[in-house]
Amino acid sequence: MLKATENPPRLLPGPRGVADLSGQWWVGHTRARNEKAFAWDLLSKGIGYYLPLVERVTVSSGKKRRALMPLFPSYVFFCGSEEDRYKALTTNRLCQTIEVNNQSRLINELATIERALTGNAELDLYPHVATGKRCRITQGPFRGLEGVVVERRSTARFVLEISFISQGAALEIDADLLEAAE
Repeated sequence: MLKATENPPRLLPGPRGVADLSGQWWVGHTRARNEKAFAWDLLSKGIGYYLPLVERVTVSSGKKRRALMPLFPSYVFFCGSEEDRYKALTTNRLCQTIEVNNQSRLINELATIERALTGNAELDLYPHVATGKRCRITQGPFRGLEGVVVERRSTARFVLEISFISQGAALEIDADLLEAAE
């Protein structure tokens, strides 16, 4: 059983989704294993953020343990004013903030990840932006999501990209539910 107090919410409470947050977006490159603590700091300062978390099972001392872990290790996405960026830097949990030149693209990519996680998709880190055929899911709870197919058999390995950090999240999906995206 996961303890709610150990994990910050994925998104600043209030907005319904990533697209509802306002301000300029930055990518916070955190110190190692500081993603959740940084999200807690942003929450306490009222700064909008998105921290995609996925459940992982680890075995330690012969016991299975479940924990919510960041989908993209060392990265938290946050938004606000220049003053909010400064407040984020004063937490001493960041190595750097990365400016996002294409704000709408990042918001769309984050919204895709958010929708997949909300739909209980089992996502795995895909460490490099995929090369391959760009497709769209045609049916089911993930209908309309776009990504890149990196492997295709009866099921397809479908990667939802965050191109700005050259990473993505892989989703296994029935290959019959895909169509080419134009």
